[in-house]
Amino acid sequence: MEAGTLHDGHDHGGGAPAGHSHAHGPAAPVSAHLRKVIAAVLIPFAVAVAVGLVVLWPGGVPAHQHTGVGFDQQIRHGRVTAVRELPCADLNSADQGACRQDAVEVTDGPDRGRTFTVVVHPSEPRQYEVGEQVVLTYAPDAPADLRYSVVDVDRNLPMGVLAGLFAVVVVAIGRWRGVAALIALAISFAVLSLFILPAILRGADPLLVAIVGASAIMLIALYLCHGLSARTSVAVLGTLASLVLTGVLSLVFASWAHLTGDTSEETGLVHDLYPGIEIRGLLLAGFVIGSLGVLFDVTVTQTSAIWELREADPTMGAGRLYRTGMRIGRDHIASTVNTLVLAYAGAALPLLLLFSIAHRTVVSVATSELVAEEIARTLVGSIGLVAAVPVTTGLAALIAAADHHRPAAVIGGQHRHA
Repeated sequence: MEAGTLHDGHDHGGGAPAGHSHAHGPAAPVSAHLRKVIAAVLIPFAVAVAVGLVVLWPGGVPAHQHTGVGFDQQIRHGRVTAVRELPCADLNSADQGACRQDAVEVTDGPDRGRTFTVVVHPSEPRQYEVGEQVVLTYAPDAPADLRYSVVDVDRNLPMGVLAGLFAVVVVAIGRWRGVAALIALAISFAVLSLFILPAILRGADPLLVAIVGASAIMLIALYLCHGLSARTSVAVLGTLASLVLTGVLSLVFASWAHLTGDTSEETGLVHDLYPGIEIRGLLLAGFVIGSLGVLFDVTVTQTSAIWELREADPTMGAGRLYRTGMRIGRDHIASTVNTLVLAYAGAALPLLLLFSIAHRTVVSVATSELVAEEIARTLVGSIGLVAAVPVTTGLAALIAAADHHRPAAVIGGQHRHA
């Protein structure tokens, strides 16, 4: 036993032999045997993920078919400089009442400083104000007076401030762990934007790409945020097992329920631009990626709970650790499952209102493909989430109990717990 793994003890008195002491303090490093067992599982998995990244690496977003959709027009920015109200008839509009003629100045690009006018009809929901920053589409091949059009509000400043506030709060409370979390978040976005999305657009199997990308995110994020330790490795194993279960359930029920994934305008547009993409595979990829973040929360929490329980009472065996950890896990399950369901209900509230107006029954709404797809996504993710609790808790209990019930080391006539 390495001396570096020992901790200073203290005498307990009461007739104990001189020099007999029990060490208390931080947990000792995991034994060499357990390190080898964990490494035998995770190292081949990490190598497989690395090979998958290399083999499937897309090398950028591929060119798409030109369908005349105009979705990928160039983007410029502008500012509303003046607003005039005029009768719609004076602007050759069929609308009744007053229309608006907005003057917009281009603030970037080769035409910076140029001003053009936009007619805003009274039926349009968005009315711009003087000084407001806007997003423009730019069509260089169009006639000079039709090259620019206003498509949205420029939200760069408020969203940037919100992102900065988020980063400050995370770092202020999480300290160095918060910094690691932000770095992991940036890496996750990089994997998503540089690997997962371009690889799918190049025609690779979306489910395979999602599994490889999600696995890479999992390894990087968990080890970066929580350190290279047995505790983190248990969380990785629990997350991996749940991801596999999520993928299998996604395949089975998407096929059985005949879910095509072609339920939105965005999906149809993607298919028009890249006909080679398998839409159902895209649906399955969404199932896997969508469940990953919640799994992190559950597996890390359960693993940490087991380690803290063991620290509080080193005499706890695997069975007692598991039973106690599961009581914590059941509370976590109850709150998280409700969170998933309510999150979807909130996001889909306008759609649910439309179904309600149409006097559709709950069953007919739930089994329509548009809603059934989201219900399946939520339920498959929830099953993976629930399964992650006993799997992760069991693994953590076994490893914590096996590692910390080793015989005490004997050095210089003193008994110390390694």
